[in-house]
Amino acid sequence: MTWLILTALTALVLFVVFGVTKTGWRRNKKQWLALLGIVWLLFGSIAKVPTGHTGILVTFGAVEDTTYEAGIHFKLPIQDVVVMDNRTQKALLQLKCFSSDIQEVSVNYSINYQIEKENAQTIYKTIGEKYYEVVMEPRIHEAVRSVISKYSAENLIESRDQLSVRITEILEKELGAYNIVVVNTAIEDLDFSDAFTNAVEEKQVAQQNYLKAQTEQEQKIMEQEATAERDEIAAKAAAEVARIQAEADAEVMKIQADAAEYAGQRDAAINKAIADTLTEVLIKYYEIQRWDGKLPEYFVSGTEGVLPILGSLPTENAAEPVE
Repeated sequence: MTWLILTALTALVLFVVFGVTKTGWRRNKKQWLALLGIVWLLFGSIAKVPTGHTGILVTFGAVEDTTYEAGIHFKLPIQDVVVMDNRTQKALLQLKCFSSDIQEVSVNYSINYQIEKENAQTIYKTIGEKYYEVVMEPRIHEAVRSVISKYSAENLIESRDQLSVRITEILEKELGAYNIVVVNTAIEDLDFSDAFTNAVEEKQVAQQNYLKAQTEQEQKIMEQEATAERDEIAAKAAAEVARIQAEADAEVMKIQADAAEYAGQRDAAINKAIADTLTEVLIKYYEIQRWDGKLPEYFVSGTEGVLPILGSLPTENAAEPVE
């Protein structure tokens, strides 16, 4: 602000002084030239810093301690403002590397980075505006080639994510020492020679054929084992059924024998009970109960056989009863 006031006062004084002549004061070309010079100085005193950038104030090549944020700023005409981009930037590199088995590998590598805003002045003072070419690019080349050289060509394809992590760790450490932040990195493409690619394809085809044959063989073995296992299970099941049937038949026979024995024991017990309860008097009683009132007509003689009992047979001349 002080510089603007001094500039305005200088412009006013020059305008008045150049207007003074021998005949008096009047406007002339010198005044307009002075005004044009003042306007040029005013424009030289204005500096614009875009959004996402940091302004570094430089006086005759010497870096000042003052930095400018985004916006319009005033400076001395003899000073310059160097604009440093502190946004996230991307760089894409195409590198030629060699694997541990001396196979040439073409690598497309990308890195997103940004400078530390608070240290933009230090970066400009120690490295300059071309910090990417001076510091970053050589170290990216070295880190990528160093990591790639530790893997064989075949392992590179399988370990792409691991490669990116190891390269990022190296770059974060090395670029961090220069106040440069690694946001993220990526191996976008790995390309090998045609001879190696063809060899890998042939190997994969051979491996797939081997796996297919191995799978078919294992399937046949499994089917044979399954058939044998089913036959064994069927034989065991048949034997088990026969055993269970035999045990069941034996159990039935035992039950039948036990039942017959029980029935005999029961009948014997009943007969014994009846025998124990029979007496001569009871036998006579049962005989009397069952007698039909008819006398026997014959009796058994020990010497003469069966003889009729007298009076039991009717006679032909029997007298009729007297009325």
